[in-house]
Amino acid sequence: MSANALRGEASLTISGVPHTLRPSFGALVAAEEELGPLYALVERAGAGELRLGEMASLFWHCLERRAEISRESVGEAVMAQGLAACAAPLRILLSQILKGQT
Repeated sequence: MSANALRGEASLTISGVPHTLRPSFGALVAAEEELGPLYALVERAGAGELRLGEMASLFWHCLERRAEISRESVGEAVMAQGLAACAAPLRILLSQILKGQT
């Protein structure tokens, strides 16, 4: 199953396999508990101050099948693809956080 952009989903390739990032309420609450307020996270990202670990944590919390993937694998995927490639899924997730479902 591929990511559905109309639902605010994004895709992240981990170990050569695309995985869906789904910013569900539960995933965002868990991310907020770890990373702090989501609005502040969006502000840091907009200011270019989002840390690599924060990006990887947000991705991990939003993984549709998180039980299958370790946090370390997500971090390794971010490093393998680079920040420029990870900007697209990050932009989709942050947009979903701000706008919600339409």
